[in-house]
Amino acid sequence: MTKSILTMSSPSLTTRLTLLALLSASTFYFLFKSRRLKLLKTLLNPNPNFTLSSSNPKIFFLSQTGTAKTLAHRLHTYLSLNNFFFDLVDTHNYEPEDLAKETLVLIVASTWEDGKPPQSSRFFTSWLVESAHDFRVGSLLLSKCRFAVFGLGSRSYGDTYNAVAKDLSVKMRELGGVEMLNVGEGDVDGGDLDGEFEDWCKQVVAVLKRDNDSHNSNNMVENGVALENGIEESDYELVDEDEQNGLQSEVVDLEDIAGKAPPRTRSTVTGLVAETNGKMNGKRDMVTPVIRASLEKQGYKIIGSHSGVKICRWTKSQLRGRGGCYKHSFYGIESHRCMEATPSLACANKCVFCWRHHTNPVGKSWQWKMDDPLDIVNSAIDLHTKMIKQMKGVPGVTLERLNEGLSPRHCALSLVGEPIMYPEINALVDELHCRRISTFLVTNAQFPEKIENLKPVTQLYVSVDAATKESLKAIDRPLFGDFWERFIDSLKALKAKQQRTVYRLTLVKGWNTEDIDAYFNLFSIGNPEFVEIKGVTYCGSSATSKLTMENVPWHSDVKAFSEALALKSNGEYEVACEHAHSCCVLLARTEKFKVNGQWFTWIDYEKFHDLVASGRPFSSRDYMAATPPWAVYGAEEGGFDPDQSRYKKERHHKSNH
Repeated sequence: MTKSILTMSSPSLTTRLTLLALLSASTFYFLFKSRRLKLLKTLLNPNPNFTLSSSNPKIFFLSQTGTAKTLAHRLHTYLSLNNFFFDLVDTHNYEPEDLAKETLVLIVASTWEDGKPPQSSRFFTSWLVESAHDFRVGSLLLSKCRFAVFGLGSRSYGDTYNAVAKDLSVKMRELGGVEMLNVGEGDVDGGDLDGEFEDWCKQVVAVLKRDNDSHNSNNMVENGVALENGIEESDYELVDEDEQNGLQSEVVDLEDIAGKAPPRTRSTVTGLVAETNGKMNGKRDMVTPVIRASLEKQGYKIIGSHSGVKICRWTKSQLRGRGGCYKHSFYGIESHRCMEATPSLACANKCVFCWRHHTNPVGKSWQWKMDDPLDIVNSAIDLHTKMIKQMKGVPGVTLERLNEGLSPRHCALSLVGEPIMYPEINALVDELHCRRISTFLVTNAQFPEKIENLKPVTQLYVSVDAATKESLKAIDRPLFGDFWERFIDSLKALKAKQQRTVYRLTLVKGWNTEDIDAYFNLFSIGNPEFVEIKGVTYCGSSATSKLTMENVPWHSDVKAFSEALALKSNGEYEVACEHAHSCCVLLARTEKFKVNGQWFTWIDYEKFHDLVASGRPFSSRDYMAATPPWAVYGAEEGGFDPDQSRYKKERHHKSNH
């Protein structure tokens, strides 16, 4: 009986054990299959821009002949086999402004001819260079990003061997990135490239595993990506403490992208200001080697001995269909066809908000060599178009807009310095107008006789940085002892002009934003047709400027100031336009530019050039054009052209506002 019971019970026990084994095997199989499918999806993905999730770390490659791309694929596979899942990205198709969102980045970069990056990656590398030298970006932009770089090149090129990889490392660190490993270097001609790259890959995995283990032990793994937050900064000594403690500022609009200027050495100061002390003998180049090196590092193209040209970030923005600057909203300027240039890098002021931090020359009169205006214009256009051509292939840049950009129609003579100091400024303006290139010229109101003798320009600006003698001296720090008299005489000279005239007010909280009455009293002196009111752009602190972000007004502050100033005028001026992105507002003379309730702040540029060519006298009424509804003050668009695509950037500074 017992035997029968045992015999009958055995199959049931066996069945249960079999079912248990099958369930365990099935669970393991499905877990394995799920993991294997994810691995296969990563390994076999043919699209290098495929994204598993927006938070995945990235492997970037900068490749000319395909070698860097091949190595990046190899790294991608090696990391996947070690359970670290990355997205593989060609920098040609990547928006560099998204770097601030990345937490872990590996870069495989080739160096091409003359130490340059591959052609398809030059927008990416240029963006890094400009951002690293842009005071508005700051040194904490990539503070959440860990990175490592492997470079490949040829030792036979000497000093430029792996120059691109080394420079990427420097620029990433200057923007606050934390470097996990020293730059790996591979020699494609005479070295063991495969072995060098394999060693570097192993180092990467070792670092990631250590980081993974550290975070696992502290229960800090999120979303299944154990390496998301990278390595502790204390584990490495590759980051300069000063860089980590750098001051971060909001990316505020400015016409030009400037840089973190180097400190002025004693010899530099002597070279720049000697002529103001009457110690200069003979004629010399305005741009010394020190100044040239500093400007070129920031992206300026130096023309001859005293002029410069630079591509504006708004030019790039509108080339990519992302909107133009406030001059586009206020006056119909095509930002992608606008050239920023100056025939004089020297100035007679040392303003506290100067974004050059006073490394440019200063002087009361022209005592340098002088280049021919025709040469300046030809070189400026040539250099500008070369910079435009470098935008070919950049995401968003269409062939139509690129071709338009190659033919500049506008010139902003306001890059840096005082353009009206150039003795041949009238001949230079004529050269531009002969090519049907409009002219917006900005002067700092210290050379009234130059304003009097200036031929008609499309629009003439005078900087009105303060409303009283005491505040103007404190803000502009002019070289002239009779600066206030020169300032007032400049406003009087402006009043005599028949073309479009503008007061440009730069508001600095705590310095020049209180005295509305004093500002309004200046209106009757120069009788400007427009008043541009713009918040100061933070330039970073320096030995010459102690401004902070507390001195930067918000757009709401600028609007309130503008409305109060318009109210003070009793209807003579009204708030006509705004460009919220630039923190800028435009007042316009009501009787001239508001016709039957419609604003006419825009410019008929073809009509202007016809008037200039006629040789007959003309006034601003003769070439005004209707302002589109989206640019008018209070419009829902805030001055942003609806035909463009809005691209909002993340801000990286803290504020209680």
